[in-house]
Amino acid sequence: MTMHHDTRIGLDGVAAAATVLSHVDGERGELVIAGERVAGLAGTVRFEALAGRLWALAAGASATEAIAASGGAARRIGEARRRAFPRLRSILDLADGIAPMVAMRAAVAALGPEDGLDDEATLAGGFAVAAAALLRRSLGGAPVAPDPDLSHAADMLRMIHGTAPDTAAADALDAYLVTAIDHGMNASTFAGRVVASTGADLFMATTAAYCALTGPLHGGAPGPVLDMLDAIGTRANIGPWIEAALARGERLMGFGHRIYKVRDPRADVLRAAVARLGGHGVDLGFAAEVEAAARAALAQAKAGRALDTNVEFYTAILLDSLKIPRNGFTPVFAAARIAGWTAHAIEQQRTGRLLRPGSIYLGPMPD
Repeated sequence: MTMHHDTRIGLDGVAAAATVLSHVDGERGELVIAGERVAGLAGTVRFEALAGRLWALAAGASATEAIAASGGAARRIGEARRRAFPRLRSILDLADGIAPMVAMRAAVAALGPEDGLDDEATLAGGFAVAAAALLRRSLGGAPVAPDPDLSHAADMLRMIHGTAPDTAAADALDAYLVTAIDHGMNASTFAGRVVASTGADLFMATTAAYCALTGPLHGGAPGPVLDMLDAIGTRANIGPWIEAALARGERLMGFGHRIYKVRDPRADVLRAAVARLGGHGVDLGFAAEVEAAARAALAQAKAGRALDTNVEFYTAILLDSLKIPRNGFTPVFAAARIAGWTAHAIEQQRTGRLLRPGSIYLGPMPD
């Protein structure tokens, strides 16, 4: 019997859900979150308010109702950070000596439903406290209790570094959190929706989403961007290094995307955030020269393929400028995406059904 290979293996182009949360147009290079382009959100809507808007939309609110409902999200998430700290302290000793990305799984396991309180805020606050405490531990410091009256971004930086950040640093991290809050039906969101579709609670669904995020094909690229910039080292070495890397068949980190056929719109949002931050971390002028040289080299070496700058390139530079260690990039990403994951889980349970795709059997058949 002849077996035919189905071009849909991998689920490319297959709609697994209907959503009001976010939309990615790879051909036009457009990301819409809660009805607005990402470039119009970063710097104008704080992470907490956007999270509240996504949660309200997922629960069935209209766009106008969702904006109105988002006003109390900062208080809900701030209080959730406060509540999470004592619960997470007990698990930090178990994570001693384990890389923050791996230890985050144990920390998330300490979170759970709280009577009379919404699970989505509990998770958003808990993920931030867990990520910050693990990074603080990796830097040699003791965990710092959250301040529920601060903005989410400012409190995360304070818990990581032990001192209150300046306004520019808090605004830069907030721009990143907003930019990373949701991105359509990516691998981790899909994993979370699959678990949510079984009727499992948000804590189980987002644990699955986080595990999917840790894979290098999904959330692991920002750190290697900095490794690449370190390896290039000087302006004089940009061209020769890129040429040699492509000749070896190596991937240039921070370029190309599975969905976007043009420039990733998030790259420009984060580049602007880095420029406003100024003066710390990677030399932005040097990074811009690397970016331009890489784009030109890829256009020549990979003609016919769309390999433009993606979000990871300027994510790495922004987080490095905020003195967030490279081993903490994935937990910080998760602290942003948790709002999207929980919204998708809520929406899946409200409007969807059990996700149970088929498969193509390629093995032998009995006589």
